[in-house]
Amino acid sequence: MVYHEKTTKSRKVYEGNIITLRLDHIRTKQGGESLREIVEHPGGVAIVALTDDHKVILVKQFRKPAEDVLLEIPAGKIEKGEDPEHTAVRELKEETGYTASEMEHLMTFYSSPGFSTEKIYLYLAKNLVPGEPSPDENEHVEVMSYPLDELFQMIDQGELIDGKSITGIQALQRKLNI
Repeated sequence: MVYHEKTTKSRKVYEGNIITLRLDHIRTKQGGESLREIVEHPGGVAIVALTDDHKVILVKQFRKPAEDVLLEIPAGKIEKGEDPEHTAVRELKEETGYTASEMEHLMTFYSSPGFSTEKIYLYLAKNLVPGEPSPDENEHVEVMSYPLDELFQMIDQGELIDGKSITGIQALQRKLNI
């Protein structure tokens, strides 16, 4: 039987622009107490943008927490009160310049439920129209495209290591039955 933890005390220890860190004291199944460090995040979107010739649009950018340049599908944070699909449309345009006449919700998943509340809403964008990117002031991305078979190889060889991107590309693979 799965045990639900009861929170006995909770306090915020940090509140920033993107995340809040909360400490929850919980009662364990055995009756003891334990502490949970929880990162509150408003959620995000990730977009698998598929061109008519079956290439996926990706962005390459430096990620400070990873201390590495990563290749990722376009993604972004949901603003307070914003509909996830609206966020997906906005982020695709800002990061890549592309707009999509078809935006389909593929799935929703927790990015790291061991410590974070962040849910990612994954979308498939099709019938793309290119345009000019307009990234945020402190966002520096390079827009790229890759054929699906090359992306599958990059995942298998450990060259594409971003979790939401792997999830998105594999979801697309299942959807297209390839």
